[in-house]
Amino acid sequence: MKLVKRIAKKITKKGINKIKFKPIAIEDIKKALTREDVKKLIKDGNIIIKKDKHNLSFHSKVLKYKRKQGRSRGPGRRKGTKNARGVISYMKKIRAQRRILKKLKNEKMINNELFKSFNKLVKGNIFATKISLLNHIKSNGVNLSDEKINELKHI
Repeated sequence: MKLVKRIAKKITKKGINKIKFKPIAIEDIKKALTREDVKKLIKDGNIIIKKDKHNLSFHSKVLKYKRKQGRSRGPGRRKGTKNARGVISYMKKIRAQRRILKKLKNEKMINNELFKSFNKLVKGNIFATKISLLNHIKSNGVNLSDEKINELKHI
């Protein structure tokens, strides 16, 4: 019986607890030795495979909709200062700026020395936004067109 369960588990890609045997067909199940035998038993319905449980997200969808309308957003619900809420995190900002630098380096618009110097400035949190970084790069003599700046803005 353990062999059949193990083979059925591999065939169906479910856990052992998801596989059940029909009490009527236990004799047939004991005779099964190969994968083909087990597949036939599954097809006949003698081996039952339970369905996966899925968490219902209806409640969270309702809450999300209510919050979009403005519910549960009052001062009693808030924790932290005004600056602590909704501010773009340092890592999110830095990763975006580093993506811009990497793209410029790969396209050979900036050389390795410029890349290193800009990267240090980015690491030091000098630039508030991606646009301020692009303006700084442009002011340092790198030839960036307006189309290129618009393209890099949306990376």
